[in-house]
Amino acid sequence: MEEFDVIILGSGTAGYVAAIRAADLGKKVLVVEAREIGGTCLNRGCIPTKAILKASEVYLEAKESKVFGIDATNVSFDPQGIKAWKETVVNKLVSGVEFLLKTRKVVVVKGKGALVDGNVVEVTTSSGTETYKGNDIIIATGSEPAMLPAFKIDHVNVLTSDDALNLTEYPKEMVIVGAGAIGIEFANFFNAFGTKVTIVEMMPQVVPTLKDKRLASLIQRIHNKKGISFKLGEKIENIEIKDNGVFLTLGNGETIQTKKVLVSIGRKLNSDGIGLEKVGVTTERARIVVDEYLRTNVPHVYAIGDVVGGLLLAHKAMKEGEVAAEIIAGHDVKMDYRVVPWAIFSTPEIASVGLTEEEASAQGIEVTTGEFPFTANGKAVSMNETEGIVKVVAKNDNKEIIGAQIVGPNASVMIAELALALQNKLSLKDIAHTIHTHPTLTEATMEATKVPLGEVVHIARR
Repeated sequence: MEEFDVIILGSGTAGYVAAIRAADLGKKVLVVEAREIGGTCLNRGCIPTKAILKASEVYLEAKESKVFGIDATNVSFDPQGIKAWKETVVNKLVSGVEFLLKTRKVVVVKGKGALVDGNVVEVTTSSGTETYKGNDIIIATGSEPAMLPAFKIDHVNVLTSDDALNLTEYPKEMVIVGAGAIGIEFANFFNAFGTKVTIVEMMPQVVPTLKDKRLASLIQRIHNKKGISFKLGEKIENIEIKDNGVFLTLGNGETIQTKKVLVSIGRKLNSDGIGLEKVGVTTERARIVVDEYLRTNVPHVYAIGDVVGGLLLAHKAMKEGEVAAEIIAGHDVKMDYRVVPWAIFSTPEIASVGLTEEEASAQGIEVTTGEFPFTANGKAVSMNETEGIVKVVAKNDNKEIIGAQIVGPNASVMIAELALALQNKLSLKDIAHTIHTHPTLTEATMEATKVPLGEVVHIARR
């Protein structure tokens, strides 16, 4: 039985980062992967969706280029070509991860891994079964689209996000179930290519994770202007697949007929069939329970990434991978979830970090807020992308920034400055009095922090 310092089940963003970090810290590492190296994010999630969203952005820019004095007459799109672009991006990045693992001398075994005890993993491959011993084991098995029987997902008429990524024909109409990140991003993509999109959401607002009703209303209005419609606060009671389309019955009795349905209401954590019960690892509703050191209740068994629940975000999983490897190597660190930004890559983008104004008020924190619209930002105007605002939330007494939300161009990039502010307990003045390059979108962040200080320049003062 071959022995390793660390065995990692799963090579997604959590797993491969843990493997690289552990190897760099001098550990002999084995990674067990049942599917493709890179996991969901690289192959079926973050990366391929951003590749196709870029294609849709290029198409829309070409269509609307006359505003810049450019005539891109007869612009067209090719779904096969877009799929090929997506696959080119994915293959390039998967190859990159494989190269990084190889240079660290990480051993990769393709197969289904399961715990036999706290130190032994059994791997079922195409050629048989092998067992490996590890001083420490990290579970990083991730998640996959939830397959709820009630939605009758057949991968032809009723789709998962995995299916939607591989379409080579775009339907004339589509209903998307769920107005979260996945639903909003795919709505933007298909809408760009002429699909009539309706989003059905059980919660009373779009982007339910964004606890700011006014910003949620802004996001809804922006998408309504594109022709994307919403049915909020509605459950789907029944789905029928017929020869002439898919029929959805809502809780209010309304029936919607459409060509395709995309179900984007959540993900299933991959904690089944990996020997957790046999070894005695504690789970709660499929989530592996870990402490702040990412340790399970079984000695020398750790868990990271989607399978531990919380925010199912690749960057959160990456950080957990780094921390788990460092803890195993004897470093005095633990996982800190105080500052975890998130973003939705719609047009315009949506991003948030820390508390919203509503969340802070619910916690009894007296706050002051500042908002700055992109309509007053020179760079945004020159880009013809003026929808949205930057909003900062700070404590009323010492003006420490405790949250920020951005709806606008490059929000996913701009949120990093505000995440850094939260991580280092910076105040409104710390950003407001820092010179920002002109003309840039980040000036909107600077100006938003100036609003509650009474120093804002490019909008009328309150």
